[in-house]
Amino acid sequence: MTEHYDIAIVGAGIAGASLAAELADHARVVVLEAEDYPGYHTTGRSAAFWDECYGGPDIVPLTVASGPYLAEHGFLSPRGGLYMGRDEDAATLDAFIERFAPTGIDIRRLGRAELAALIPGLKPAWTGAIHEPASADIDVAAMHQHYLTLAKRAGVVLETSARLSAAEREGGRWRLATQRGLELTAGVLANAAGAWADHVARLAGAAPLGIAPMLRTVAQLRTAPAPPATLPLTLDINGSFYFKPESGRLWLSPHDETPSEACDAAPEELAVAEAIDRFEGVVDWRIEAVERRWAGLRSFAPDRLPVYGFDARREGLFWFAGQGGFGIQTAPAAARLAAQLILGEPRDAMTGELDRSLYSPGRFAA
Repeated sequence: MTEHYDIAIVGAGIAGASLAAELADHARVVVLEAEDYPGYHTTGRSAAFWDECYGGPDIVPLTVASGPYLAEHGFLSPRGGLYMGRDEDAATLDAFIERFAPTGIDIRRLGRAELAALIPGLKPAWTGAIHEPASADIDVAAMHQHYLTLAKRAGVVLETSARLSAAEREGGRWRLATQRGLELTAGVLANAAGAWADHVARLAGAAPLGIAPMLRTVAQLRTAPAPPATLPLTLDINGSFYFKPESGRLWLSPHDETPSEACDAAPEELAVAEAIDRFEGVVDWRIEAVERRWAGLRSFAPDRLPVYGFDARREGLFWFAGQGGFGIQTAPAAARLAAQLILGEPRDAMTGELDRSLYSPGRFAA
């Protein structure tokens, strides 16, 4: 039997789940998830943090707009963040401050003494940093479940093991099929498929936008000393590593962005080794064991900004993709904005300061 919906969302990661929750009270919605359970890929593998600078100045409005919602629902834990450098990085640190000054976020320069007080065992080469006091950890699992629960309570249908296999536009509606034989129709097809976003677009007869999956590797280390619970999220100003404490262990990444096919991402041993080598140049801690390693895919549009809006040429296809590594920290505002675009509703207090045109897929139309 063919089921009929107003909106079909492809993907049940944080993007699809948050969008479904925002739409649920206004439309009949189905979410099609290719895997056996939601959040298997990027959402379930995130070392997520809420960092106002992460993603660049054009992402700041989405992050800032999302912060109150995340805090109100208890998904944020104070952490603080550092972007640090050596003597030769002084100009880069200054440029960073200047770049973000128009956004109004709270950041300031730290000298060697202040930096060393925050990171025990810091090696002498690291002499300065930018401190972002508002940076926080995100409880990704709780946040994802929150949106899935809101959607379910409002009547959203979640279909797992439902990889999209066909999408045809007929008479102003989409006729959709999945690999396990599910057939349905919908007025709007929302593409929240992450690394598979261009693949879904092709199935729907639309031109891909060049959304590229990038591999990101993370390892969990046991160190001596153990990282203090108060250790800030620490990033290299040049983007070669970041680390943060997690339940008495250290989560470390080489901040890699290795081009990848859309796949079940696996960590690369070389990337883990590079991360460890870089970390050993930062502090005098001893690494006792690599306890876990994993990888996820972060997907970027060519200009590294997210894509929210209806396709310029394919009727009824809505893009909600290309959210890079900032999709979780921006999910509340992004999903609210996307729902307003789909439903034709005006902006509200959360989205009122967002520039819709900045994220529109129309920017890629020739």
